[in-house]
Amino acid sequence: MKPLVKNTILNTPLKKKSVVMLVIDRIKQALINGELKPGDFIPSESELTQNLGVGKSSVREATKMLQAMGVLEVKRGQGTVIRKNPDEDALNPMVFQLILAKGIPQDLIDLRKMFEPAYSIMAMEKATDEDILTIEKTLLSFEDVIRNGIQDSSHDLAFHMAVLFATHNRMVIRIGKTLMELFDASIETSMKVLPDVALKDHKAIFKALRERDGIALRKAIVTSSISWETSLTYK
Repeated sequence: MKPLVKNTILNTPLKKKSVVMLVIDRIKQALINGELKPGDFIPSESELTQNLGVGKSSVREATKMLQAMGVLEVKRGQGTVIRKNPDEDALNPMVFQLILAKGIPQDLIDLRKMFEPAYSIMAMEKATDEDILTIEKTLLSFEDVIRNGIQDSSHDLAFHMAVLFATHNRMVIRIGKTLMELFDASIETSMKVLPDVALKDHKAIFKALRERDGIALRKAIVTSSISWETSLTYK
């Protein structure tokens, strides 16, 4: 375990009352400041209790919450370590924050309008031949389920996820997956009322992406966004 350097964020006593969240914030700040890095062991429960001037129960609760979020991992006989890679199955607080805050449909529409063109252009620039083939396969599957009348949001989302993975950017993919969870209900609506339009729009997006045509790609995404907004009026 790395010795704790004096006068760092992790050995300055806390002065406010929301202790558990403040302990979490201190660990977050230590990561931001570079005092802790992925793969590092955090100070022991006793050290954090003494250094931060809080009770063991608060430190223990903060540690459990960070484990649930996939930030920390307990290694038996060694201590608690900062994960090197995010845990895909971890609790994602951002999902709940967005769900609770979404309220106004226009906010959701604006969020998608901002994010989708950005990740799609990145995918266009970074996609490999294998990525292009994977995206195309989601369209063929989408077309098949529509033909059989069994389409749902998962078939639409598969296309967007394939495009997201083509960015080869872990941060973009993680944020994208979170947002897609938020869009699921509205996409389910479009699958019920305008599946053929969604397929047509996706084909246009795919064609532009495959041909590396940024102007056509942005235009196709705008058209797709309008179709999606239109489907929301059928609710």
